[in-house]
Amino acid sequence: MNEKDSEYDICPVCFWEDDNYQTKNPTQTGANKVCLIEGRENYRKFGACEVNMISRTRAPRIEEFGE
Repeated sequence: MNEKDSEYDICPVCFWEDDNYQTKNPTQTGANKVCLIEGRENYRKFGACEVNMISRTRAPRIEEFGE
């Protein structure tokens, strides 16, 4: 995704809110309560950017792998 496409969309897979500031500054918070590095680690651990967002997520579709 390029910067122009980013419009604070929320990912239905991990419930991360797309935030260009956090993309450029992965150790900072912004639209999300956790930084990008922590959000990615949380996804690896339990499938959501934050533990309280698990109920709002879904499994990724085949066509979404590798994006």
